[in-house]
Amino acid sequence: MESQTIVEALLLGLLEGLTEFIPVSSTGHILLAGHFLGFHSTGKAFEILIQLGAILAILSVYFRRLWKMLLELPYDRLTRHFVIGILIAFLPAAIIGALAHDFIKTILFESPRLICIMLIIGGVVLLAVDRMNLKPVYHDVERFPTRLYLQIGLFQCLSLIPGTSRSGSTIVGALLLGVDKRAAAEFSFFLAMPTMVGAFAFDLFKNRNVLTSADLPIIAVGFVAAFVTALFVVRFLLDFVSRKGYSLFGWWRLVVGGLGLVALMIWG
Repeated sequence: MESQTIVEALLLGLLEGLTEFIPVSSTGHILLAGHFLGFHSTGKAFEILIQLGAILAILSVYFRRLWKMLLELPYDRLTRHFVIGILIAFLPAAIIGALAHDFIKTILFESPRLICIMLIIGGVVLLAVDRMNLKPVYHDVERFPTRLYLQIGLFQCLSLIPGTSRSGSTIVGALLLGVDKRAAAEFSFFLAMPTMVGAFAFDLFKNRNVLTSADLPIIAVGFVAAFVTALFVVRFLLDFVSRKGYSLFGWWRLVVGGLGLVALMIWG
């Protein structure tokens, strides 16, 4: 195993953890960085499988709340409502993602120009929505109406286009539908759990015959790096967006997307 590949896996893992839960598109960032680094993973599995690190980070932060929900699930109506709501929000992207998996991985994942364009479009949308004088009416993620869970889940389908951002599409959708900024970010955390676990399991299954033991060290390094970085992001993001909003991430997307297009024109 070349040390350069391990170093690249470490950098990409850190990038995954940093960007997974903020609305800037972790997959878009990793694919762009991998393109310019010349990093290639078997079946593009690395980019999906290292998300397990970010998944475990959010599970560890929310462990007590999740454990409490598990104990209350059989007899607490509000807890059942919330869990069912998360599943309803999860299903649209899960179904479309499974049906379009090969197209997404072989066509969309291979288009860095598309990723840059989607980063820029998403940045403009995020800045515009953040500056709207929206009047939030939903503040508690556990008490959203059932239709609201479904509507946010439909917004998440946009994230199947790399560069759009899973958290970005759900957060923007939630804000436009009347959710406050903190609750929008928090619900994107909860929705990430089944979405990312499902993507991880499905991609692992699809690549079960092409992954080899030689891929494991690279994936392991990326996994650990993603876990550590995501742990930091999850602990501080809710307070940040409550105070500052999402404009920083909109500008972030514009800068990365713009620089990416310039780099593609220069180096291809």
